[in-house]
Amino acid sequence: MASLENPLLEDFVFPPYDVVQPKHVSPAIRSLLTKLESDLDDLERNVGPTWPKLVEPLEKIKDRFSVVWGIVNHLSAVKDSTELRSAIDEVQPDKVKFQLRMGQSKPIYNAFRELRESSDWHTLNDARKRVVEVQIKEAVLNGVSLEDDKREQFNKIQQELEKLGQKFEENVLDAVKKYEKFVRDKKEIEGLPDTGLAMASLLAASKGHENTSAENGPWIITLDGPIYRSVMHHVRNRSLRKEVFGAYIARASEGELNNTPIFERVLKLRLEKAKLLGYKNYAEVSMEMKMATVDKAEELMEKFLSASWSAAVQDMKDLEAIAKDQDAAEANDLNHWDIFFWSERLRESKYDINEEELRPFFSFLRVVDGLFGLAKMLFDIDIEPADGKAPVWNSDVKFYCVKDSSSNPIAYFYFDPYSRPSEKRGGAWMDEVVGLSGNLACDGTSIRLPVAHIVCNLTPPMGDKPSLMTFREVEAVFHEFGHALQHLLTKQKEGLVSGVRGIEWDAVELPSQFMENWCYQRDTLAGIAKHYETGEILPQEVCSKLISARTFRAGSQNLRQLRYAFVDMELHTKYIPRGLNSIHDIDQRVGKRTQVIPLLPEDRFLCSFTHIVSDKYAAGYFSYMWAEVLSADAFSAFEEAGLHNRKAMKELGHKFRETVLALGGGKPAHEVFLEFRGREPTPEALLRYSGLLPAMVTA
Repeated sequence: MASLENPLLEDFVFPPYDVVQPKHVSPAIRSLLTKLESDLDDLERNVGPTWPKLVEPLEKIKDRFSVVWGIVNHLSAVKDSTELRSAIDEVQPDKVKFQLRMGQSKPIYNAFRELRESSDWHTLNDARKRVVEVQIKEAVLNGVSLEDDKREQFNKIQQELEKLGQKFEENVLDAVKKYEKFVRDKKEIEGLPDTGLAMASLLAASKGHENTSAENGPWIITLDGPIYRSVMHHVRNRSLRKEVFGAYIARASEGELNNTPIFERVLKLRLEKAKLLGYKNYAEVSMEMKMATVDKAEELMEKFLSASWSAAVQDMKDLEAIAKDQDAAEANDLNHWDIFFWSERLRESKYDINEEELRPFFSFLRVVDGLFGLAKMLFDIDIEPADGKAPVWNSDVKFYCVKDSSSNPIAYFYFDPYSRPSEKRGGAWMDEVVGLSGNLACDGTSIRLPVAHIVCNLTPPMGDKPSLMTFREVEAVFHEFGHALQHLLTKQKEGLVSGVRGIEWDAVELPSQFMENWCYQRDTLAGIAKHYETGEILPQEVCSKLISARTFRAGSQNLRQLRYAFVDMELHTKYIPRGLNSIHDIDQRVGKRTQVIPLLPEDRFLCSFTHIVSDKYAAGYFSYMWAEVLSADAFSAFEEAGLHNRKAMKELGHKFRETVLALGGGKPAHEVFLEFRGREPTPEALLRYSGLLPAMVTA
């Protein structure tokens, strides 16, 4: 499908990100879908219950579609524009129609069922059996068993859900861009550290203000992650914190950007979809592709609520105490916009750690070098810069090659590290470009190598200073790198279950959260924490303080996640469309159970909760906790072996790589965990790391 005129239709090893423009999207997607429709017709005519007649051609169709659409989807997240949005809106109905046609193909579904019932079934290896089982389950959830009117209704729902999800996310991005607080008097932002001042003055300069400087301003405050957190953690001006916090919890809740009706419509459609498929609610649909059940998920959430509540109450008392010690007027009336500020003062007082003063020790490139060194020690890989080998969408994007112990390339990945609020979605994520596949090898190779994106919104370089990160940002880098490792180090050659494909969604956070644990190990800190100018290693006593601070406000942090998980589950199990309770009423009710300070009546956090509207966490936000049990238990195996025992670390790292990272979705996640750990998972390690074990034992 080569095309000299449209880069999306060219044959490429690495996507032509540097030349793809919005004008290419519509003609490319339409041309691609026409070709793939024809391929699908051929497959349905000739399909049979064998690998060459079923899985191999199906994988080629699925892959070609996902790669090209993946490029478009990725650019919409990192290089948003009005033109790109319009181009996506234009072809999205055709894209969804094709996905439904493929997902509801009865000839393909019947061939998979025949294969499962055939005498050849017992000759298939575990991964191939898993492919068959996953494809059958996905087909059922895609409505393959529905007939006539019900199928037509199902398809209309899918079309609308896709459109609503896209609009919801666009509204959040636009709402973040819309809010700007212009500041000329430095007293208004007293306490804002040098990094925050520099970011705010650079933003003012980008908006056309002349003679700006970090020292003298003017400054512009926004809701973009790095500047928002800096304001909430450090600005002494309580009224400004209140204003900024109020704008943050009201994102995308007013006027033409109001996401409330979109969210309500999404929930109504999901419930209708679930009932068409024969389920009571959408949570039951969601659990079909997870390790947990609704009951098991709620049981875990209740246990963690019980374990965290008393600690969170004490956390609030501690904040009140330090506010009183510093004669703060709000000491007896702390509110939501005070929590981050006084938490930071308490952390500084209790552990003698100043987050801003540590930034020079966490420059992006030094942290990444240390992280890659850790990966080499644990997994026997080398990660080398390969800038220039692949086109990129922004000059800040890095490109890397992963090599095995024999210096053979085994994978590649892009890293887009810095915040760009004018065009880039907030948060951090990993996504695949292409997956490992034996079926899709080309140019005389025996296998197609995996390629991934890692995207973060870290503090950008400013002036002559490199990106200097907070420790929270360091954790985010380790987290997303963990996701990438599962995609990049897979050895699963069956493309439909390689990397993160086919893994139960409540297990996908295992490797990401596993990698976060290494941030709190002395050897790791020595490898990543070096002063960007002098090369000085972070002093041992500061490392000890960072490690000790790991459990700081753990109860409160758990309650924050539990609020999200409980409201997600309740909206997908008990919410009645157009009933007496709005989605915000339900959030308020959940808040009474999960928050020490009641939610503000005007809290509209749900209007920016993209995880469960536009992402894959609908009735699945609990997955973070479920997977954290697995990840902490996995990491405790390294503790038991001795974190300073390099030989033991290498051996266990090899075992982790050959199981959790290598097997992909080729085996059920529970079996993969058992293969690594040798026993069932237990929550003790997670509770110990959180400092909550005593509470849980008596709960």
